[in-house]
Amino acid sequence: MATITAPSPNGTAKPVAQLEDATVRFCGDSGDGMQLAGTQFTNTSALAGNDVATFPDFPAEIRAPRGTKAGVSGFQVHFSSNDIYTPGDTVDALVAMNPAALVTNLGDLREGGVLLINKDAFDKKGLEQAGYKTNPLEDGSLNKYKMHAVEMTKLNRLAVEGFGLSQKEADLCRNFFAMGLVFWLYDRSLEPTMRFIAQKFGKRPEVAQANTASLKAGYNYGETVEAMSTQYQVAPAKLPAGKYRNIMGNTALAYGLIAAARLSNKRLFLGAYPITPASDILHELSTHKNFDVLTFQAEDEIAAMTATVGAAFAGEMAVTASSGPGIALKAEAMGLAVMTELPMLVINVQRGGPSTGLPTKTEQADLTQAMFGRNGECPMPVLAARSPADCFYIVQEAWRIAVRYMTPVIVLTDGYLANGSEPWKIPSSAELPRLEIVHPVEPNGAEAFLPYARDERLARPWATPGTPQLMHRIGGLEKQDGTGNVSYDPLNHEHMVRTRAKKVALVADDIPLQTLDGPEQGDLVVVSWGGTYGACATAVHKVQRSGKNVSHCHLRHLNPLPRNLGQILKNFKRALVPELNLGQLRMILRSEYLVDAIGYNKVQGKPFSVAELVEKIETLLNK
Repeated sequence: MATITAPSPNGTAKPVAQLEDATVRFCGDSGDGMQLAGTQFTNTSALAGNDVATFPDFPAEIRAPRGTKAGVSGFQVHFSSNDIYTPGDTVDALVAMNPAALVTNLGDLREGGVLLINKDAFDKKGLEQAGYKTNPLEDGSLNKYKMHAVEMTKLNRLAVEGFGLSQKEADLCRNFFAMGLVFWLYDRSLEPTMRFIAQKFGKRPEVAQANTASLKAGYNYGETVEAMSTQYQVAPAKLPAGKYRNIMGNTALAYGLIAAARLSNKRLFLGAYPITPASDILHELSTHKNFDVLTFQAEDEIAAMTATVGAAFAGEMAVTASSGPGIALKAEAMGLAVMTELPMLVINVQRGGPSTGLPTKTEQADLTQAMFGRNGECPMPVLAARSPADCFYIVQEAWRIAVRYMTPVIVLTDGYLANGSEPWKIPSSAELPRLEIVHPVEPNGAEAFLPYARDERLARPWATPGTPQLMHRIGGLEKQDGTGNVSYDPLNHEHMVRTRAKKVALVADDIPLQTLDGPEQGDLVVVSWGGTYGACATAVHKVQRSGKNVSHCHLRHLNPLPRNLGQILKNFKRALVPELNLGQLRMILRSEYLVDAIGYNKVQGKPFSVAELVEKIETLLNK
């Protein structure tokens, strides 16, 4: 870290420390606007050219009592002058708007880190609600941090005087004061947020003026107060040339679905029932009717899934999106989709379970549900996104497989990817692969149309209703191969079961060979899937820089697995499988390849930190 002295606009001079990267977390009550503060700081950092990664943390309680630990909301932003893959392990600057936010987040602030506290919230009631016996601002327990106890409530009220707001309305501007202070601390421009305020609150000019005044007041406080003696700067990252935007996983997924529909000349249909954290896919797609998107908010998950099957039968790009509990309800109709051999996408944005579990926290515990969670022999291809931006591409790949093999496909993301964000290089339409879909328009050479005649991929024809001479039967009862007639013949049933399984297995011939980040053989390979990519990649790179022999193998295709994966695993002495579950991929790898994979598992509703993965990797290498 280099330190220079730069003059400030008001003529004073404060040291400016140059950093490679920094991590900031805003935390407070769920009504304190911490998600907005974090989002604006993220967008501003992205516009400044930094690589960014975020981790929003929502309370599970919708209306938790103010000031309680159950109602704490947070937003973490990691921004850097280099490529980054995670929202950061430890926090360099923590903004705590009340005692509950402090007590629940302080453990992640590094020693010597900056601690910005709303002093006005540390009254007797607030301290009691957070479980403090003494005031931490006064008992010396925070001495190892660069603490600044700021009268944010008081200063914000003074800043917004004269705009005609009630005290309650005035206090709602307080997050902009905190924002302005952090913007000064990290030398961020106020202009993007001021434009946001003008657009967001333009219909209420007094609110827009008050928020702008509060934002400037926070910035000026950092500029002028003597106690804050150092400002920090993070230079722009050297990203590949192109047009970028900051994007969240759910938004990227919705855009990817629209792109896939347009590239295959199909109307996009989404049948869904709201559920955290998948609801934003429905919300986003409902705003894009101009792209021939049809969204159907069903009365329940079963109706959403069966409507999706109906849309696929009608020849549309059919999609449903939910989370683990909703996927459980969809299971029977997913079996219908497999039996009818119709192309569609089933998106599972995973969260902590079982049952309602941890609805606002992340987990990877639905892999075995995706693989086996339906009655009978009911295989489906399974893919998993690795990052927020990858959600855009994974659904296009899934749709390609669904259409080419006439099968429903499951796409797994998780709460961490869905709500997290990163810079996304916007592709041109020419870069995206087009998918030509041909529906039969006449019988396939026989006297009668054979709806279950198969091509070289064992895919049946996708005949749309109303096409002359292509009338055919679908439904959940077993079909006779070729004719599609209902059949109870034992040998035909086994033939159809094996055919559907082989069709899914053949997908392995149509996906890329598995790649490795690191040597092709050695002491240890780290095998990851889904949202653990960033932490695993960063940890492996760190250990590699120390001269250790370790490689990283990240899987996007989980069923079928890449056809060279078995050989890759055999080329290493050990395989480590970090998962946010109790070892689901590890179980599959052990069963499939007879390798003694080692699990590293965490089910706390939180992603892996790089530090804990590095420690585990080094422990195994040192054995």
